[in-house]
Amino acid sequence: MFRKAPAKAIIDFRGEALPNVIAAILVVARLLPVAFVIALASTSQALAASLDGANIGPQWALPFAGMLLSIAIFPLAAPHFWEHHQGKIAAMWAILIVLPLAIWYGPLPTIQSLVHTALLEYVPFILLLLALFTVAGGIVVRGNLHGSPVLNTTLLAMGTLIASVIGTTGASMVMIRPVIRANDDRRHNAHVVIFFIFLVSNIGGSLSPLGDPPLFLGFLRGVDFFWTTTHLFPHTTFAAWILLVLFFCIDSYLYRKEGRVKPDPTPDNPLRISGGLNFALMGVIIAAILLSAKLDLGGFEVLGTHLQLQNLLRDAVMIGVVFASLAVTSKEDHEANGFSWGPMTEVAKLFAAIFITIIPVLAILNAGKSGAFASVVNMVTNADGTPNNAAYFWLTGVLSSFLDNAPTYLVFFELAGGDAKYLMTNGALTLAAISAGAVFMGANSYIGNAPNFMVYAIARGSGVAMPGFFGYMAWTSVLLLPVFALVTLVFFR
Repeated sequence: MFRKAPAKAIIDFRGEALPNVIAAILVVARLLPVAFVIALASTSQALAASLDGANIGPQWALPFAGMLLSIAIFPLAAPHFWEHHQGKIAAMWAILIVLPLAIWYGPLPTIQSLVHTALLEYVPFILLLLALFTVAGGIVVRGNLHGSPVLNTTLLAMGTLIASVIGTTGASMVMIRPVIRANDDRRHNAHVVIFFIFLVSNIGGSLSPLGDPPLFLGFLRGVDFFWTTTHLFPHTTFAAWILLVLFFCIDSYLYRKEGRVKPDPTPDNPLRISGGLNFALMGVIIAAILLSAKLDLGGFEVLGTHLQLQNLLRDAVMIGVVFASLAVTSKEDHEANGFSWGPMTEVAKLFAAIFITIIPVLAILNAGKSGAFASVVNMVTNADGTPNNAAYFWLTGVLSSFLDNAPTYLVFFELAGGDAKYLMTNGALTLAAISAGAVFMGANSYIGNAPNFMVYAIARGSGVAMPGFFGYMAWTSVLLLPVFALVTLVFFR
Protein backbone atom coordinates (compact mmCIF):
# COMPACT_ATOMS: atom_id res chain seq x y z
CA MET A 1 0.00 0.00 0.00
CA PHE A 2 1.32 3.40 -0.93
CA ARG A 3 2.21 5.77 1.88
CA LYS A 4 0.98 9.34 1.91
CA ALA A 5 3.56 11.92 2.89
CA PRO A 6 3.15 12.90 6.53
CA ALA A 7 1.74 16.32 7.30
CA LYS A 8 5.09 17.51 8.59
CA ALA A 9 6.91 16.59 5.38
CA ILE A 10 8.51 19.55 3.71
CA ILE A 11 10.21 20.67 0.54
CA ASP A 12 13.22 22.68 1.52
CA PHE A 13 14.86 24.79 -1.17
CA ARG A 14 16.68 27.32 0.99
CA GLY A 15 17.27 25.42 4.18
CA GLU A 16 13.98 26.57 5.69
CA ALA A 17 11.24 24.16 6.71
CA LEU A 18 7.86 24.98 5.22
CA PRO A 19 4.56 23.09 5.21
CA ASN A 20 3.83 21.27 1.99
CA VAL A 21 1.12 23.57 0.66
CA ILE A 22 3.15 26.72 1.31
CA ALA A 23 6.15 25.09 -0.34
CA ALA A 24 4.01 24.27 -3.36
CA ILE A 25 2.99 27.92 -3.68
CA LEU A 26 6.63 29.00 -3.48
CA VAL A 27 7.61 26.47 -6.13
CA VAL A 28 5.02 27.80 -8.57
CA ALA A 29 6.04 31.37 -7.74
CA ARG A 30 9.64 30.45 -8.37
CA LEU A 31 8.67 29.19 -11.80
CA LEU A 32 6.72 32.32 -12.77
CA PRO A 33 9.75 34.09 -14.27
CA VAL A 34 10.49 31.02 -16.35
CA ALA A 35 6.84 30.76 -17.38
CA PHE A 36 6.91 34.44 -18.38
CA VAL A 37 10.01 33.95 -20.50
CA ILE A 38 8.50 30.93 -22.23
CA ALA A 39 5.24 32.82 -22.70
CA LEU A 40 7.22 35.57 -24.41
CA ALA A 41 8.84 32.89 -26.52
CA SER A 42 5.41 31.61 -27.43
CA THR A 43 4.89 34.64 -29.68
CA SER A 44 7.15 32.97 -32.22
CA GLN A 45 4.56 30.84 -34.02
CA ALA A 46 1.80 33.45 -34.18
CA LEU A 47 4.08 36.39 -34.97
CA ALA A 48 5.73 34.29 -37.68
CA ALA A 49 2.27 33.82 -39.21
CA SER A 50 1.64 37.60 -39.19
CA LEU A 51 4.94 38.50 -40.85
CA ASP A 52 5.33 38.52 -44.60
CA GLY A 53 7.87 35.75 -44.94
CA ALA A 54 8.12 36.34 -48.68
CA ASN A 55 9.89 39.65 -48.01
CA ILE A 56 12.19 38.42 -45.23
CA GLY A 57 15.76 37.72 -46.24
CA PRO A 58 17.82 34.83 -44.89
CA GLN A 59 19.91 37.25 -42.80
CA TRP A 60 17.05 37.37 -40.29
CA ALA A 61 17.99 33.81 -39.35
CA LEU A 62 21.44 34.87 -38.10
CA PRO A 63 20.45 35.34 -34.42
CA PHE A 64 18.93 31.87 -34.45
CA ALA A 65 22.14 30.47 -35.93
CA GLY A 66 24.10 32.37 -33.28
CA MET A 67 21.98 30.84 -30.53
CA LEU A 68 22.57 27.33 -31.86
CA LEU A 69 26.30 27.91 -32.21
CA SER A 70 26.41 29.22 -28.63
CA ILE A 71 24.82 26.01 -27.38
CA ALA A 72 27.23 23.97 -29.47
CA ILE A 73 30.49 25.79 -28.75
CA PHE A 74 30.38 27.38 -25.28
CA PRO A 75 29.93 24.14 -23.28
CA LEU A 76 33.09 22.83 -24.98
CA ALA A 77 35.23 25.96 -25.21
CA ALA A 78 34.21 27.74 -22.00
CA PRO A 79 32.09 25.43 -19.82
CA HIS A 80 32.45 27.46 -16.60
CA PHE A 81 31.49 30.70 -18.36
CA TRP A 82 28.56 28.99 -20.06
CA GLU A 83 27.29 27.51 -16.81
CA HIS A 84 27.10 30.91 -15.13
CA HIS A 85 26.08 33.11 -18.06
CA GLN A 86 23.98 30.96 -20.39
CA GLY A 87 20.87 33.00 -19.48
CA LYS A 88 22.56 36.26 -20.43
CA ILE A 89 23.84 34.80 -23.70
CA ALA A 90 20.38 33.47 -24.56
CA ALA A 91 18.83 36.85 -23.70
CA MET A 92 21.34 38.64 -25.93
CA TRP A 93 20.35 36.59 -28.99
CA ALA A 94 16.68 37.04 -28.18
CA ILE A 95 17.06 40.82 -27.92
CA LEU A 96 18.88 40.90 -31.25
CA ILE A 97 15.74 39.60 -32.92
CA VAL A 98 13.02 41.16 -30.71
CA LEU A 99 14.20 44.78 -31.07
CA PRO A 100 14.44 44.74 -34.89
CA LEU A 101 11.01 43.06 -35.12
CA ALA A 102 9.48 45.62 -32.78
CA ILE A 103 11.02 48.49 -34.78
CA TRP A 104 10.15 47.01 -38.15
CA TYR A 105 6.64 45.71 -37.49
CA GLY A 106 5.58 47.45 -34.25
CA PRO A 107 4.75 46.07 -30.80
CA LEU A 108 1.01 45.56 -31.36
CA PRO A 109 1.31 42.44 -33.56
CA THR A 110 3.62 40.96 -30.96
CA ILE A 111 1.13 41.58 -28.15
CA GLN A 112 -1.78 40.14 -30.15
CA SER A 113 0.32 37.14 -31.11
CA LEU A 114 1.29 36.61 -27.48
CA VAL A 115 -2.34 36.51 -26.35
CA HIS A 116 -3.45 34.18 -29.13
CA THR A 117 -0.58 31.73 -29.12
CA ALA A 118 0.06 31.70 -25.38
CA LEU A 119 -3.54 31.03 -24.44
CA LEU A 120 -4.35 28.50 -27.16
CA GLU A 121 -1.11 26.58 -27.56
CA TYR A 122 1.90 27.29 -25.41
CA VAL A 123 0.33 27.76 -21.98
CA PRO A 124 -1.37 24.33 -22.26
CA PHE A 125 1.89 22.92 -23.59
CA ILE A 126 3.93 24.38 -20.71
CA LEU A 127 1.42 23.33 -18.07
CA LEU A 128 1.43 19.75 -19.35
CA LEU A 129 5.22 19.69 -19.33
CA LEU A 130 5.30 21.15 -15.81
CA ALA A 131 2.70 18.69 -14.52
CA LEU A 132 4.48 15.67 -16.01
CA PHE A 133 7.85 16.92 -14.74
CA THR A 134 6.52 17.45 -11.20
CA VAL A 135 4.62 14.18 -10.97
CA ALA A 136 7.50 12.16 -12.40
CA GLY A 137 9.83 13.88 -9.95
CA GLY A 138 7.81 12.41 -7.10
CA ILE A 139 8.06 8.81 -8.33
CA VAL A 140 11.23 7.26 -6.95
CA VAL A 141 12.85 4.02 -8.05
CA ARG A 142 15.00 2.99 -5.08
CA GLY A 143 17.62 0.30 -4.78
CA ASN A 144 20.62 -0.59 -6.89
CA LEU A 145 20.86 -2.78 -9.93
CA HIS A 146 23.98 -3.96 -11.72
CA GLY A 147 24.19 -2.81 -15.30
CA SER A 148 24.67 -5.96 -17.32
CA PRO A 149 23.76 -5.83 -21.03
CA VAL A 150 20.54 -7.75 -20.41
CA LEU A 151 19.49 -5.49 -17.54
CA ASN A 152 20.41 -2.29 -19.36
CA THR A 153 18.47 -3.36 -22.44
CA THR A 154 15.49 -4.22 -20.24
CA LEU A 155 15.62 -0.82 -18.53
CA LEU A 156 15.75 0.99 -21.86
CA ALA A 157 12.82 -1.08 -23.16
CA MET A 158 10.79 -0.28 -20.03
CA GLY A 159 11.55 3.43 -20.36
CA THR A 160 10.55 3.34 -24.03
CA LEU A 161 7.22 1.73 -23.14
CA ILE A 162 6.26 4.21 -20.41
CA ALA A 163 7.37 7.31 -22.34
CA SER A 164 4.06 7.53 -24.19
CA VAL A 165 2.15 7.26 -20.90
CA ILE A 166 4.01 9.70 -18.65
CA GLY A 167 5.77 11.63 -21.41
CA THR A 168 9.37 11.60 -22.54
CA THR A 169 10.13 14.17 -19.84
CA GLY A 170 8.45 12.10 -17.14
CA ALA A 171 10.00 8.82 -18.24
CA SER A 172 13.41 10.44 -18.48
CA MET A 173 13.15 11.87 -14.97
CA VAL A 174 11.94 8.58 -13.46
CA MET A 175 14.38 6.27 -15.24
CA ILE A 176 17.64 8.16 -15.75
CA ARG A 177 18.97 7.98 -12.18
CA PRO A 178 18.34 4.23 -11.74
CA VAL A 179 20.07 3.67 -15.10
CA ILE A 180 23.05 5.81 -14.05
CA ARG A 181 23.27 4.07 -10.66
CA ALA A 182 23.20 0.66 -12.32
CA ASN A 183 26.23 1.59 -14.44
CA ASP A 184 28.24 3.81 -12.10
CA ASP A 185 30.89 1.12 -11.59
CA ARG A 186 31.67 0.79 -15.30
CA ARG A 187 34.44 2.64 -17.07
CA HIS A 188 32.37 3.13 -20.23
CA ASN A 189 28.81 4.18 -19.49
CA ALA A 190 28.16 7.23 -21.67
CA HIS A 191 26.75 5.02 -24.44
CA VAL A 192 24.00 3.87 -22.07
CA VAL A 193 22.83 7.46 -21.57
CA ILE A 194 23.11 8.17 -25.29
CA PHE A 195 20.81 5.27 -26.18
CA PHE A 196 18.58 6.35 -23.29
CA ILE A 197 18.14 9.73 -25.03
CA PHE A 198 17.44 7.97 -28.35
CA LEU A 199 14.75 5.68 -26.96
CA VAL A 200 13.28 7.01 -23.71
CA SER A 201 13.64 10.75 -24.30
CA ASN A 202 12.43 10.65 -27.90
CA ILE A 203 11.26 7.63 -29.89
CA GLY A 204 9.29 6.11 -27.00
CA GLY A 205 7.05 9.19 -26.80
CA SER A 206 5.49 8.77 -30.23
CA LEU A 207 2.33 6.89 -29.29
CA SER A 208 0.20 9.52 -27.52
CA PRO A 209 -0.14 13.29 -27.10
CA LEU A 210 1.27 12.82 -23.60
CA GLY A 211 4.46 11.40 -25.05
CA ASP A 212 6.03 14.39 -26.76
CA PRO A 213 5.19 18.10 -27.07
CA PRO A 214 4.67 18.09 -30.88
CA LEU A 215 1.96 15.46 -30.56
CA PHE A 216 0.22 17.44 -27.83
CA LEU A 217 0.23 20.48 -30.11
CA GLY A 218 -1.31 18.25 -32.78
CA PHE A 219 -3.96 17.24 -30.26
CA LEU A 220 -4.66 20.92 -29.59
CA ARG A 221 -5.10 21.34 -33.36
CA GLY A 222 -7.72 18.56 -33.53
CA VAL A 223 -5.81 15.28 -33.93
CA ASP A 224 -7.57 12.50 -32.00
CA PHE A 225 -5.86 11.36 -28.81
CA PHE A 226 -5.39 7.75 -29.94
CA TRP A 227 -4.62 8.50 -33.60
CA THR A 228 -0.86 8.34 -33.07
CA THR A 229 -1.23 5.15 -30.99
CA THR A 230 -2.71 3.26 -33.92
CA HIS A 231 -0.89 4.93 -36.82
CA LEU A 232 2.64 5.19 -35.43
CA PHE A 233 2.80 1.87 -33.60
CA PRO A 234 4.52 0.00 -36.50
CA HIS A 235 7.08 2.78 -37.04
CA THR A 236 7.87 3.07 -33.33
CA THR A 237 8.17 -0.68 -32.81
CA PHE A 238 10.41 -1.06 -35.85
CA ALA A 239 12.83 1.71 -34.85
CA ALA A 240 12.87 0.77 -31.16
CA TRP A 241 13.66 -2.90 -31.79
CA ILE A 242 16.55 -2.06 -34.10
CA LEU A 243 18.06 0.34 -31.58
CA LEU A 244 17.58 -2.06 -28.66
CA VAL A 245 19.34 -4.85 -30.54
CA LEU A 246 22.09 -2.44 -31.57
CA PHE A 247 22.51 -1.29 -27.99
CA PHE A 248 22.67 -4.84 -26.66
CA CYS A 249 25.48 -5.68 -29.10
CA ILE A 250 27.51 -2.56 -28.23
CA ASP A 251 26.96 -2.92 -24.50
CA SER A 252 27.84 -6.62 -24.57
CA TYR A 253 31.11 -5.88 -26.36
CA LEU A 254 32.10 -3.16 -23.88
CA TYR A 255 30.98 -5.24 -20.90
CA ARG A 256 33.13 -8.19 -21.95
CA LYS A 257 36.05 -5.91 -22.71
CA GLU A 258 36.11 -3.99 -19.43
CA GLY A 259 34.25 -6.13 -16.91
CA ARG A 260 33.50 -4.27 -13.68
CA VAL A 261 36.55 -2.11 -13.28
CA LYS A 262 35.53 0.06 -10.30
CA PRO A 263 34.05 -0.66 -6.88
CA ASP A 264 30.33 -0.06 -6.98
CA PRO A 265 29.76 3.32 -5.26
CA THR A 266 26.08 2.51 -4.70
CA PRO A 267 25.27 0.06 -1.86
CA ASP A 268 23.11 -2.92 -2.74
CA ASN A 269 19.49 -2.36 -1.76
CA PRO A 270 16.29 -4.12 -2.81
CA LEU A 271 14.47 -2.53 -5.73
CA ARG A 272 11.25 -0.71 -4.80
CA ILE A 273 9.13 2.21 -5.98
CA SER A 274 7.77 4.98 -3.76
CA GLY A 275 5.68 8.08 -4.39
CA GLY A 276 2.65 6.01 -5.34
CA LEU A 277 0.13 8.86 -5.12
CA ASN A 278 1.85 10.41 -8.11
CA PHE A 279 0.69 7.47 -10.21
CA ALA A 280 -2.88 8.47 -9.36
CA LEU A 281 -2.07 12.06 -10.32
CA MET A 282 -0.74 10.80 -13.63
CA GLY A 283 -4.16 9.26 -14.20
CA VAL A 284 -5.73 12.63 -13.42
CA ILE A 285 -3.58 14.24 -16.14
CA ILE A 286 -4.65 11.65 -18.71
CA ALA A 287 -8.32 11.92 -17.73
CA ALA A 288 -8.23 15.73 -17.98
CA ILE A 289 -6.81 15.62 -21.50
CA LEU A 290 -9.30 12.98 -22.69
CA LEU A 291 -12.26 14.86 -21.20
CA SER A 292 -11.17 18.16 -22.75
CA ALA A 293 -11.42 16.50 -26.16
CA LYS A 294 -14.91 15.14 -25.46
CA LEU A 295 -16.66 17.99 -23.61
CA ASP A 296 -18.06 21.18 -25.09
CA LEU A 297 -18.75 23.69 -22.33
CA GLY A 298 -18.80 26.78 -24.51
CA GLY A 299 -16.34 29.65 -24.34
CA PHE A 300 -15.65 33.37 -24.51
CA GLU A 301 -13.40 35.89 -26.26
CA VAL A 302 -10.22 37.46 -24.89
CA LEU A 303 -8.70 40.12 -27.16
CA GLY A 304 -9.97 38.32 -30.22
CA THR A 305 -8.93 34.86 -29.04
CA HIS A 306 -11.72 32.35 -28.42
CA LEU A 307 -11.16 30.30 -25.27
CA GLN A 308 -13.10 27.11 -24.59
CA LEU A 309 -14.07 26.39 -21.00
CA GLN A 310 -13.20 22.70 -21.17
CA ASN A 311 -9.65 23.58 -22.17
CA LEU A 312 -9.35 26.11 -19.36
CA LEU A 313 -10.62 23.42 -16.99
CA ARG A 314 -7.94 21.05 -18.31
CA ASP A 315 -5.25 23.66 -17.74
CA ALA A 316 -6.55 24.32 -14.23
CA VAL A 317 -6.33 20.60 -13.51
CA MET A 318 -2.66 20.66 -14.58
CA ILE A 319 -1.97 23.44 -12.09
CA GLY A 320 -3.85 21.53 -9.40
CA VAL A 321 -1.81 18.41 -10.15
CA VAL A 322 1.42 20.37 -9.64
CA PHE A 323 0.24 21.61 -6.24
CA ALA A 324 -1.07 18.19 -5.26
CA SER A 325 2.12 16.39 -6.23
CA LEU A 326 4.29 18.81 -4.30
CA ALA A 327 1.98 18.56 -1.30
CA VAL A 328 1.80 14.76 -1.09
CA THR A 329 5.37 13.90 -2.02
CA SER A 330 7.66 13.62 0.98
CA LYS A 331 10.93 15.48 1.30
CA GLU A 332 12.74 12.14 1.43
CA ASP A 333 11.29 11.04 -1.91
CA HIS A 334 12.27 14.30 -3.58
CA GLU A 335 15.78 14.09 -2.17
CA ALA A 336 16.15 10.44 -3.19
CA ASN A 337 15.12 11.36 -6.72
CA GLY A 338 17.45 14.36 -6.82
CA PHE A 339 14.41 16.48 -7.63
CA SER A 340 15.16 20.10 -8.44
CA TRP A 341 14.06 22.76 -10.88
CA GLY A 342 17.60 23.16 -12.24
CA PRO A 343 17.26 21.04 -15.40
CA MET A 344 13.87 22.53 -16.25
CA THR A 345 15.10 26.07 -15.64
CA GLU A 346 18.11 25.49 -17.87
CA VAL A 347 15.97 24.09 -20.64
CA ALA A 348 13.43 26.92 -20.21
CA LYS A 349 16.03 29.67 -20.60
CA LEU A 350 17.67 28.15 -23.66
CA PHE A 351 14.46 27.19 -25.39
CA ALA A 352 12.92 30.58 -24.71
CA ALA A 353 15.70 32.16 -26.76
CA ILE A 354 15.38 29.46 -29.41
CA PHE A 355 11.65 30.10 -29.78
CA ILE A 356 12.19 33.86 -30.00
CA THR A 357 15.01 33.76 -32.52
CA ILE A 358 13.09 31.25 -34.62
CA ILE A 359 10.39 33.83 -35.43
CA PRO A 360 11.74 34.90 -38.84
CA VAL A 361 12.73 31.33 -39.70
CA LEU A 362 9.14 30.19 -39.21
CA ALA A 363 7.86 33.20 -41.15
CA ILE A 364 10.05 32.29 -44.11
CA LEU A 365 8.88 28.68 -43.97
CA ASN A 366 5.24 29.77 -43.71
CA ALA A 367 5.74 31.80 -46.91
CA GLY A 368 6.11 28.50 -48.73
CA LYS A 369 7.37 28.76 -52.29
CA SER A 370 7.52 32.55 -52.01
CA GLY A 371 10.04 32.54 -49.17
CA ALA A 372 13.82 32.39 -49.06
CA PHE A 373 13.61 28.67 -48.23
CA ALA A 374 11.43 27.85 -51.25
CA SER A 375 13.78 25.12 -52.39
CA VAL A 376 13.21 23.31 -49.09
CA VAL A 377 9.43 23.74 -49.25
CA ASN A 378 9.32 22.46 -52.84
CA MET A 379 10.85 19.19 -51.71
CA VAL A 380 7.69 18.10 -49.87
CA THR A 381 5.61 18.07 -53.07
CA ASN A 382 5.94 15.61 -55.94
CA ALA A 383 5.75 16.70 -59.56
CA ASP A 384 2.12 15.54 -59.77
CA GLY A 385 1.16 17.63 -56.75
CA THR A 386 0.93 14.75 -54.27
CA PRO A 387 2.80 14.99 -50.96
CA ASN A 388 6.32 13.58 -50.83
CA ASN A 389 6.02 11.72 -47.54
CA ALA A 390 9.69 10.74 -47.38
CA ALA A 391 10.57 14.43 -47.71
CA TYR A 392 8.05 15.35 -45.02
CA PHE A 393 9.64 12.80 -42.71
CA TRP A 394 13.21 13.96 -43.31
CA LEU A 395 12.61 17.71 -43.51
CA THR A 396 10.46 17.71 -40.39
CA GLY A 397 13.06 15.51 -38.73
CA VAL A 398 16.18 17.42 -39.72
CA LEU A 399 14.66 20.76 -38.73
CA SER A 400 13.36 19.20 -35.49
CA SER A 401 16.92 18.23 -34.69
CA PHE A 402 17.84 21.89 -34.26
CA LEU A 403 14.75 24.12 -34.34
CA ASP A 404 12.94 22.24 -31.55
CA ASN A 405 10.44 19.69 -32.69
CA ALA A 406 7.26 21.37 -31.38
CA PRO A 407 7.22 24.50 -33.59
CA THR A 408 8.67 22.51 -36.49
CA TYR A 409 5.77 20.06 -36.26
CA LEU A 410 3.34 22.98 -36.48
CA VAL A 411 5.07 24.41 -39.56
CA PHE A 412 4.84 21.18 -41.52
CA PHE A 413 1.35 20.47 -40.17
CA GLU A 414 0.34 23.76 -41.79
CA LEU A 415 2.28 23.02 -44.98
CA ALA A 416 0.32 19.79 -45.27
CA GLY A 417 -2.95 21.73 -45.15
CA GLY A 418 -3.56 22.20 -41.42
CA ASP A 419 -6.88 20.32 -41.52
CA ALA A 420 -6.72 17.66 -38.81
CA LYS A 421 -9.75 15.73 -40.10
CA TYR A 422 -8.27 15.45 -43.59
CA LEU A 423 -4.79 14.60 -42.34
CA MET A 424 -6.11 11.84 -40.07
CA THR A 425 -7.88 10.16 -43.02
CA ASN A 426 -6.80 10.87 -46.60
CA GLY A 427 -3.56 12.45 -45.44
CA ALA A 428 -2.78 9.85 -42.78
CA LEU A 429 0.59 8.83 -44.24
CA THR A 430 1.67 12.46 -44.47
CA LEU A 431 0.64 13.17 -40.87
CA ALA A 432 2.44 10.00 -39.77
CA ALA A 433 5.59 11.18 -41.58
CA ILE A 434 5.41 14.61 -39.93
CA SER A 435 4.73 13.12 -36.50
CA ALA A 436 7.44 10.47 -36.72
CA GLY A 437 9.96 12.95 -38.10
CA ALA A 438 9.33 15.45 -35.30
CA VAL A 439 9.41 12.87 -32.49
CA PHE A 440 12.07 10.44 -33.74
CA MET A 441 14.59 12.97 -35.00
CA GLY A 442 14.36 15.14 -31.93
CA ALA A 443 17.05 12.71 -30.78
CA ASN A 444 19.55 13.91 -33.39
CA SER A 445 20.95 16.68 -31.19
CA TYR A 446 20.86 17.83 -27.58
CA ILE A 447 18.50 20.67 -28.50
CA GLY A 448 16.03 18.63 -30.53
CA ASN A 449 13.79 17.81 -27.56
CA ALA A 450 13.61 19.27 -24.05
CA PRO A 451 14.36 16.00 -22.13
CA ASN A 452 17.63 15.61 -24.06
CA PHE A 453 19.18 18.53 -22.22
CA MET A 454 17.72 17.42 -18.92
CA VAL A 455 19.20 13.94 -19.23
CA TYR A 456 22.52 15.38 -20.41
CA ALA A 457 22.66 17.75 -17.42
CA ILE A 458 21.75 15.02 -14.90
CA ALA A 459 24.23 12.54 -16.35
CA ARG A 460 27.02 15.10 -16.47
CA GLY A 461 26.28 16.10 -12.88
CA SER A 462 26.48 12.42 -11.88
CA GLY A 463 29.97 12.05 -13.31
CA VAL A 464 29.15 10.44 -16.67
CA ALA A 465 31.61 11.57 -19.36
CA MET A 466 28.96 12.70 -21.81
CA PRO A 467 30.09 13.80 -25.28
CA GLY A 468 29.77 17.44 -26.26
CA PHE A 469 27.32 18.83 -28.81
CA PHE A 470 29.22 17.66 -31.89
CA GLY A 471 30.39 14.45 -30.24
CA TYR A 472 26.80 13.48 -29.55
CA MET A 473 25.89 14.24 -33.17
CA ALA A 474 28.66 11.90 -34.28
CA TRP A 475 26.85 9.11 -32.41
CA THR A 476 23.52 10.02 -33.97
CA SER A 477 25.02 10.19 -37.46
CA VAL A 478 26.44 6.69 -37.19
CA LEU A 479 23.57 5.03 -35.30
CA LEU A 480 20.32 6.93 -35.78
CA LEU A 481 20.42 8.14 -39.37
CA PRO A 482 20.75 4.61 -40.84
CA VAL A 483 17.76 3.52 -38.73
CA PHE A 484 15.73 6.45 -40.03
CA ALA A 485 16.75 5.54 -43.57
CA LEU A 486 15.31 2.06 -43.00
CA VAL A 487 12.13 3.60 -41.57
CA THR A 488 11.84 5.64 -44.78
CA LEU A 489 12.29 2.60 -47.03
CA VAL A 490 9.77 0.52 -45.12
CA PHE A 491 7.05 3.08 -44.41
CA PHE A 492 7.44 6.29 -46.45
CA ARG A 493 8.57 5.29 -49.94
